[in-house]
Amino acid sequence: MRKQYKYLLLIVAIIFSPFMLQQTNAQEIGLQLYSLRNQFKSDVPGTLKAISSWGITKIEGGNTYGLPLDAFKKLLAQNNLTATSIGVSFEELQNTPELVLEKAKSYGVKYVMCAWIPHDGDNFTIKEAQLGIDVFNAAGKILKAEGITLAYHAHGYEFRPYADGTLFNHMAKNATHFAFEMDVYWIQHAGVDPMTLLNKYPEKFVLMHLKDMVKGLKGNNAGHSDVETNVTLGTGQIDIAGLVKRGKELGIEYMFIEDESSRSADQIPKSFNYLKGLE
Repeated sequence: MRKQYKYLLLIVAIIFSPFMLQQTNAQEIGLQLYSLRNQFKSDVPGTLKAISSWGITKIEGGNTYGLPLDAFKKLLAQNNLTATSIGVSFEELQNTPELVLEKAKSYGVKYVMCAWIPHDGDNFTIKEAQLGIDVFNAAGKILKAEGITLAYHAHGYEFRPYADGTLFNHMAKNATHFAFEMDVYWIQHAGVDPMTLLNKYPEKFVLMHLKDMVKGLKGNNAGHSDVETNVTLGTGQIDIAGLVKRGKELGIEYMFIEDESSRSADQIPKSFNYLKGLE
């Protein structure tokens, strides 16, 4: 009887193995709430309701827009929205990593992201990059012990030359307790091909910001750009379809639409529908 049971388990595993592999590569599209920062200023409940009406269920947030955390989380639940990642400041990670952990646990997220390393003007050097590495590794170790991944969102200025590569290369090489979130817009804006970078560091990128760049724009590595150059996904110069496909192959679990333009409320649902059409 025991032998027959083992054979049955083997048959079930063979039949369902393709399905299990497909589930491993599952990918969800969410929204970075910063995209609607202006709308949140006047109507928090209405903005969350709009996001839900577009069919989006996953968010990257962290700001409660003046509401108590419990009240904000209640609104998320009412609108079938789940936070899977939250953003925190560099200073929080540097000075109070235990409070960051507490905040992450209160949201029940798997990821914490940081989008900026402080520096003077355009003066981002190895000094600032190394400080970032040290702070992220220290805070990331605390978060990792609780099953939470810290991801640094590169903003473009990290791609300045250093040694035989760039400051980003140095950061990636020394990232022992943190990972990265790829913002495809800022990578391309810095003059780097996002696909090439993704393939160079397939195990370093765990999250992605999907943001398209108006055709004809030539960027720089300053980390600044006109927000109105953000366009509906699939209409700009970035290979969004190819990056989504590659991200899925690499097992990147969450990809967040981010649109910083004044047209974000109009463009986000169009971008979401474009991404759904890629499936």
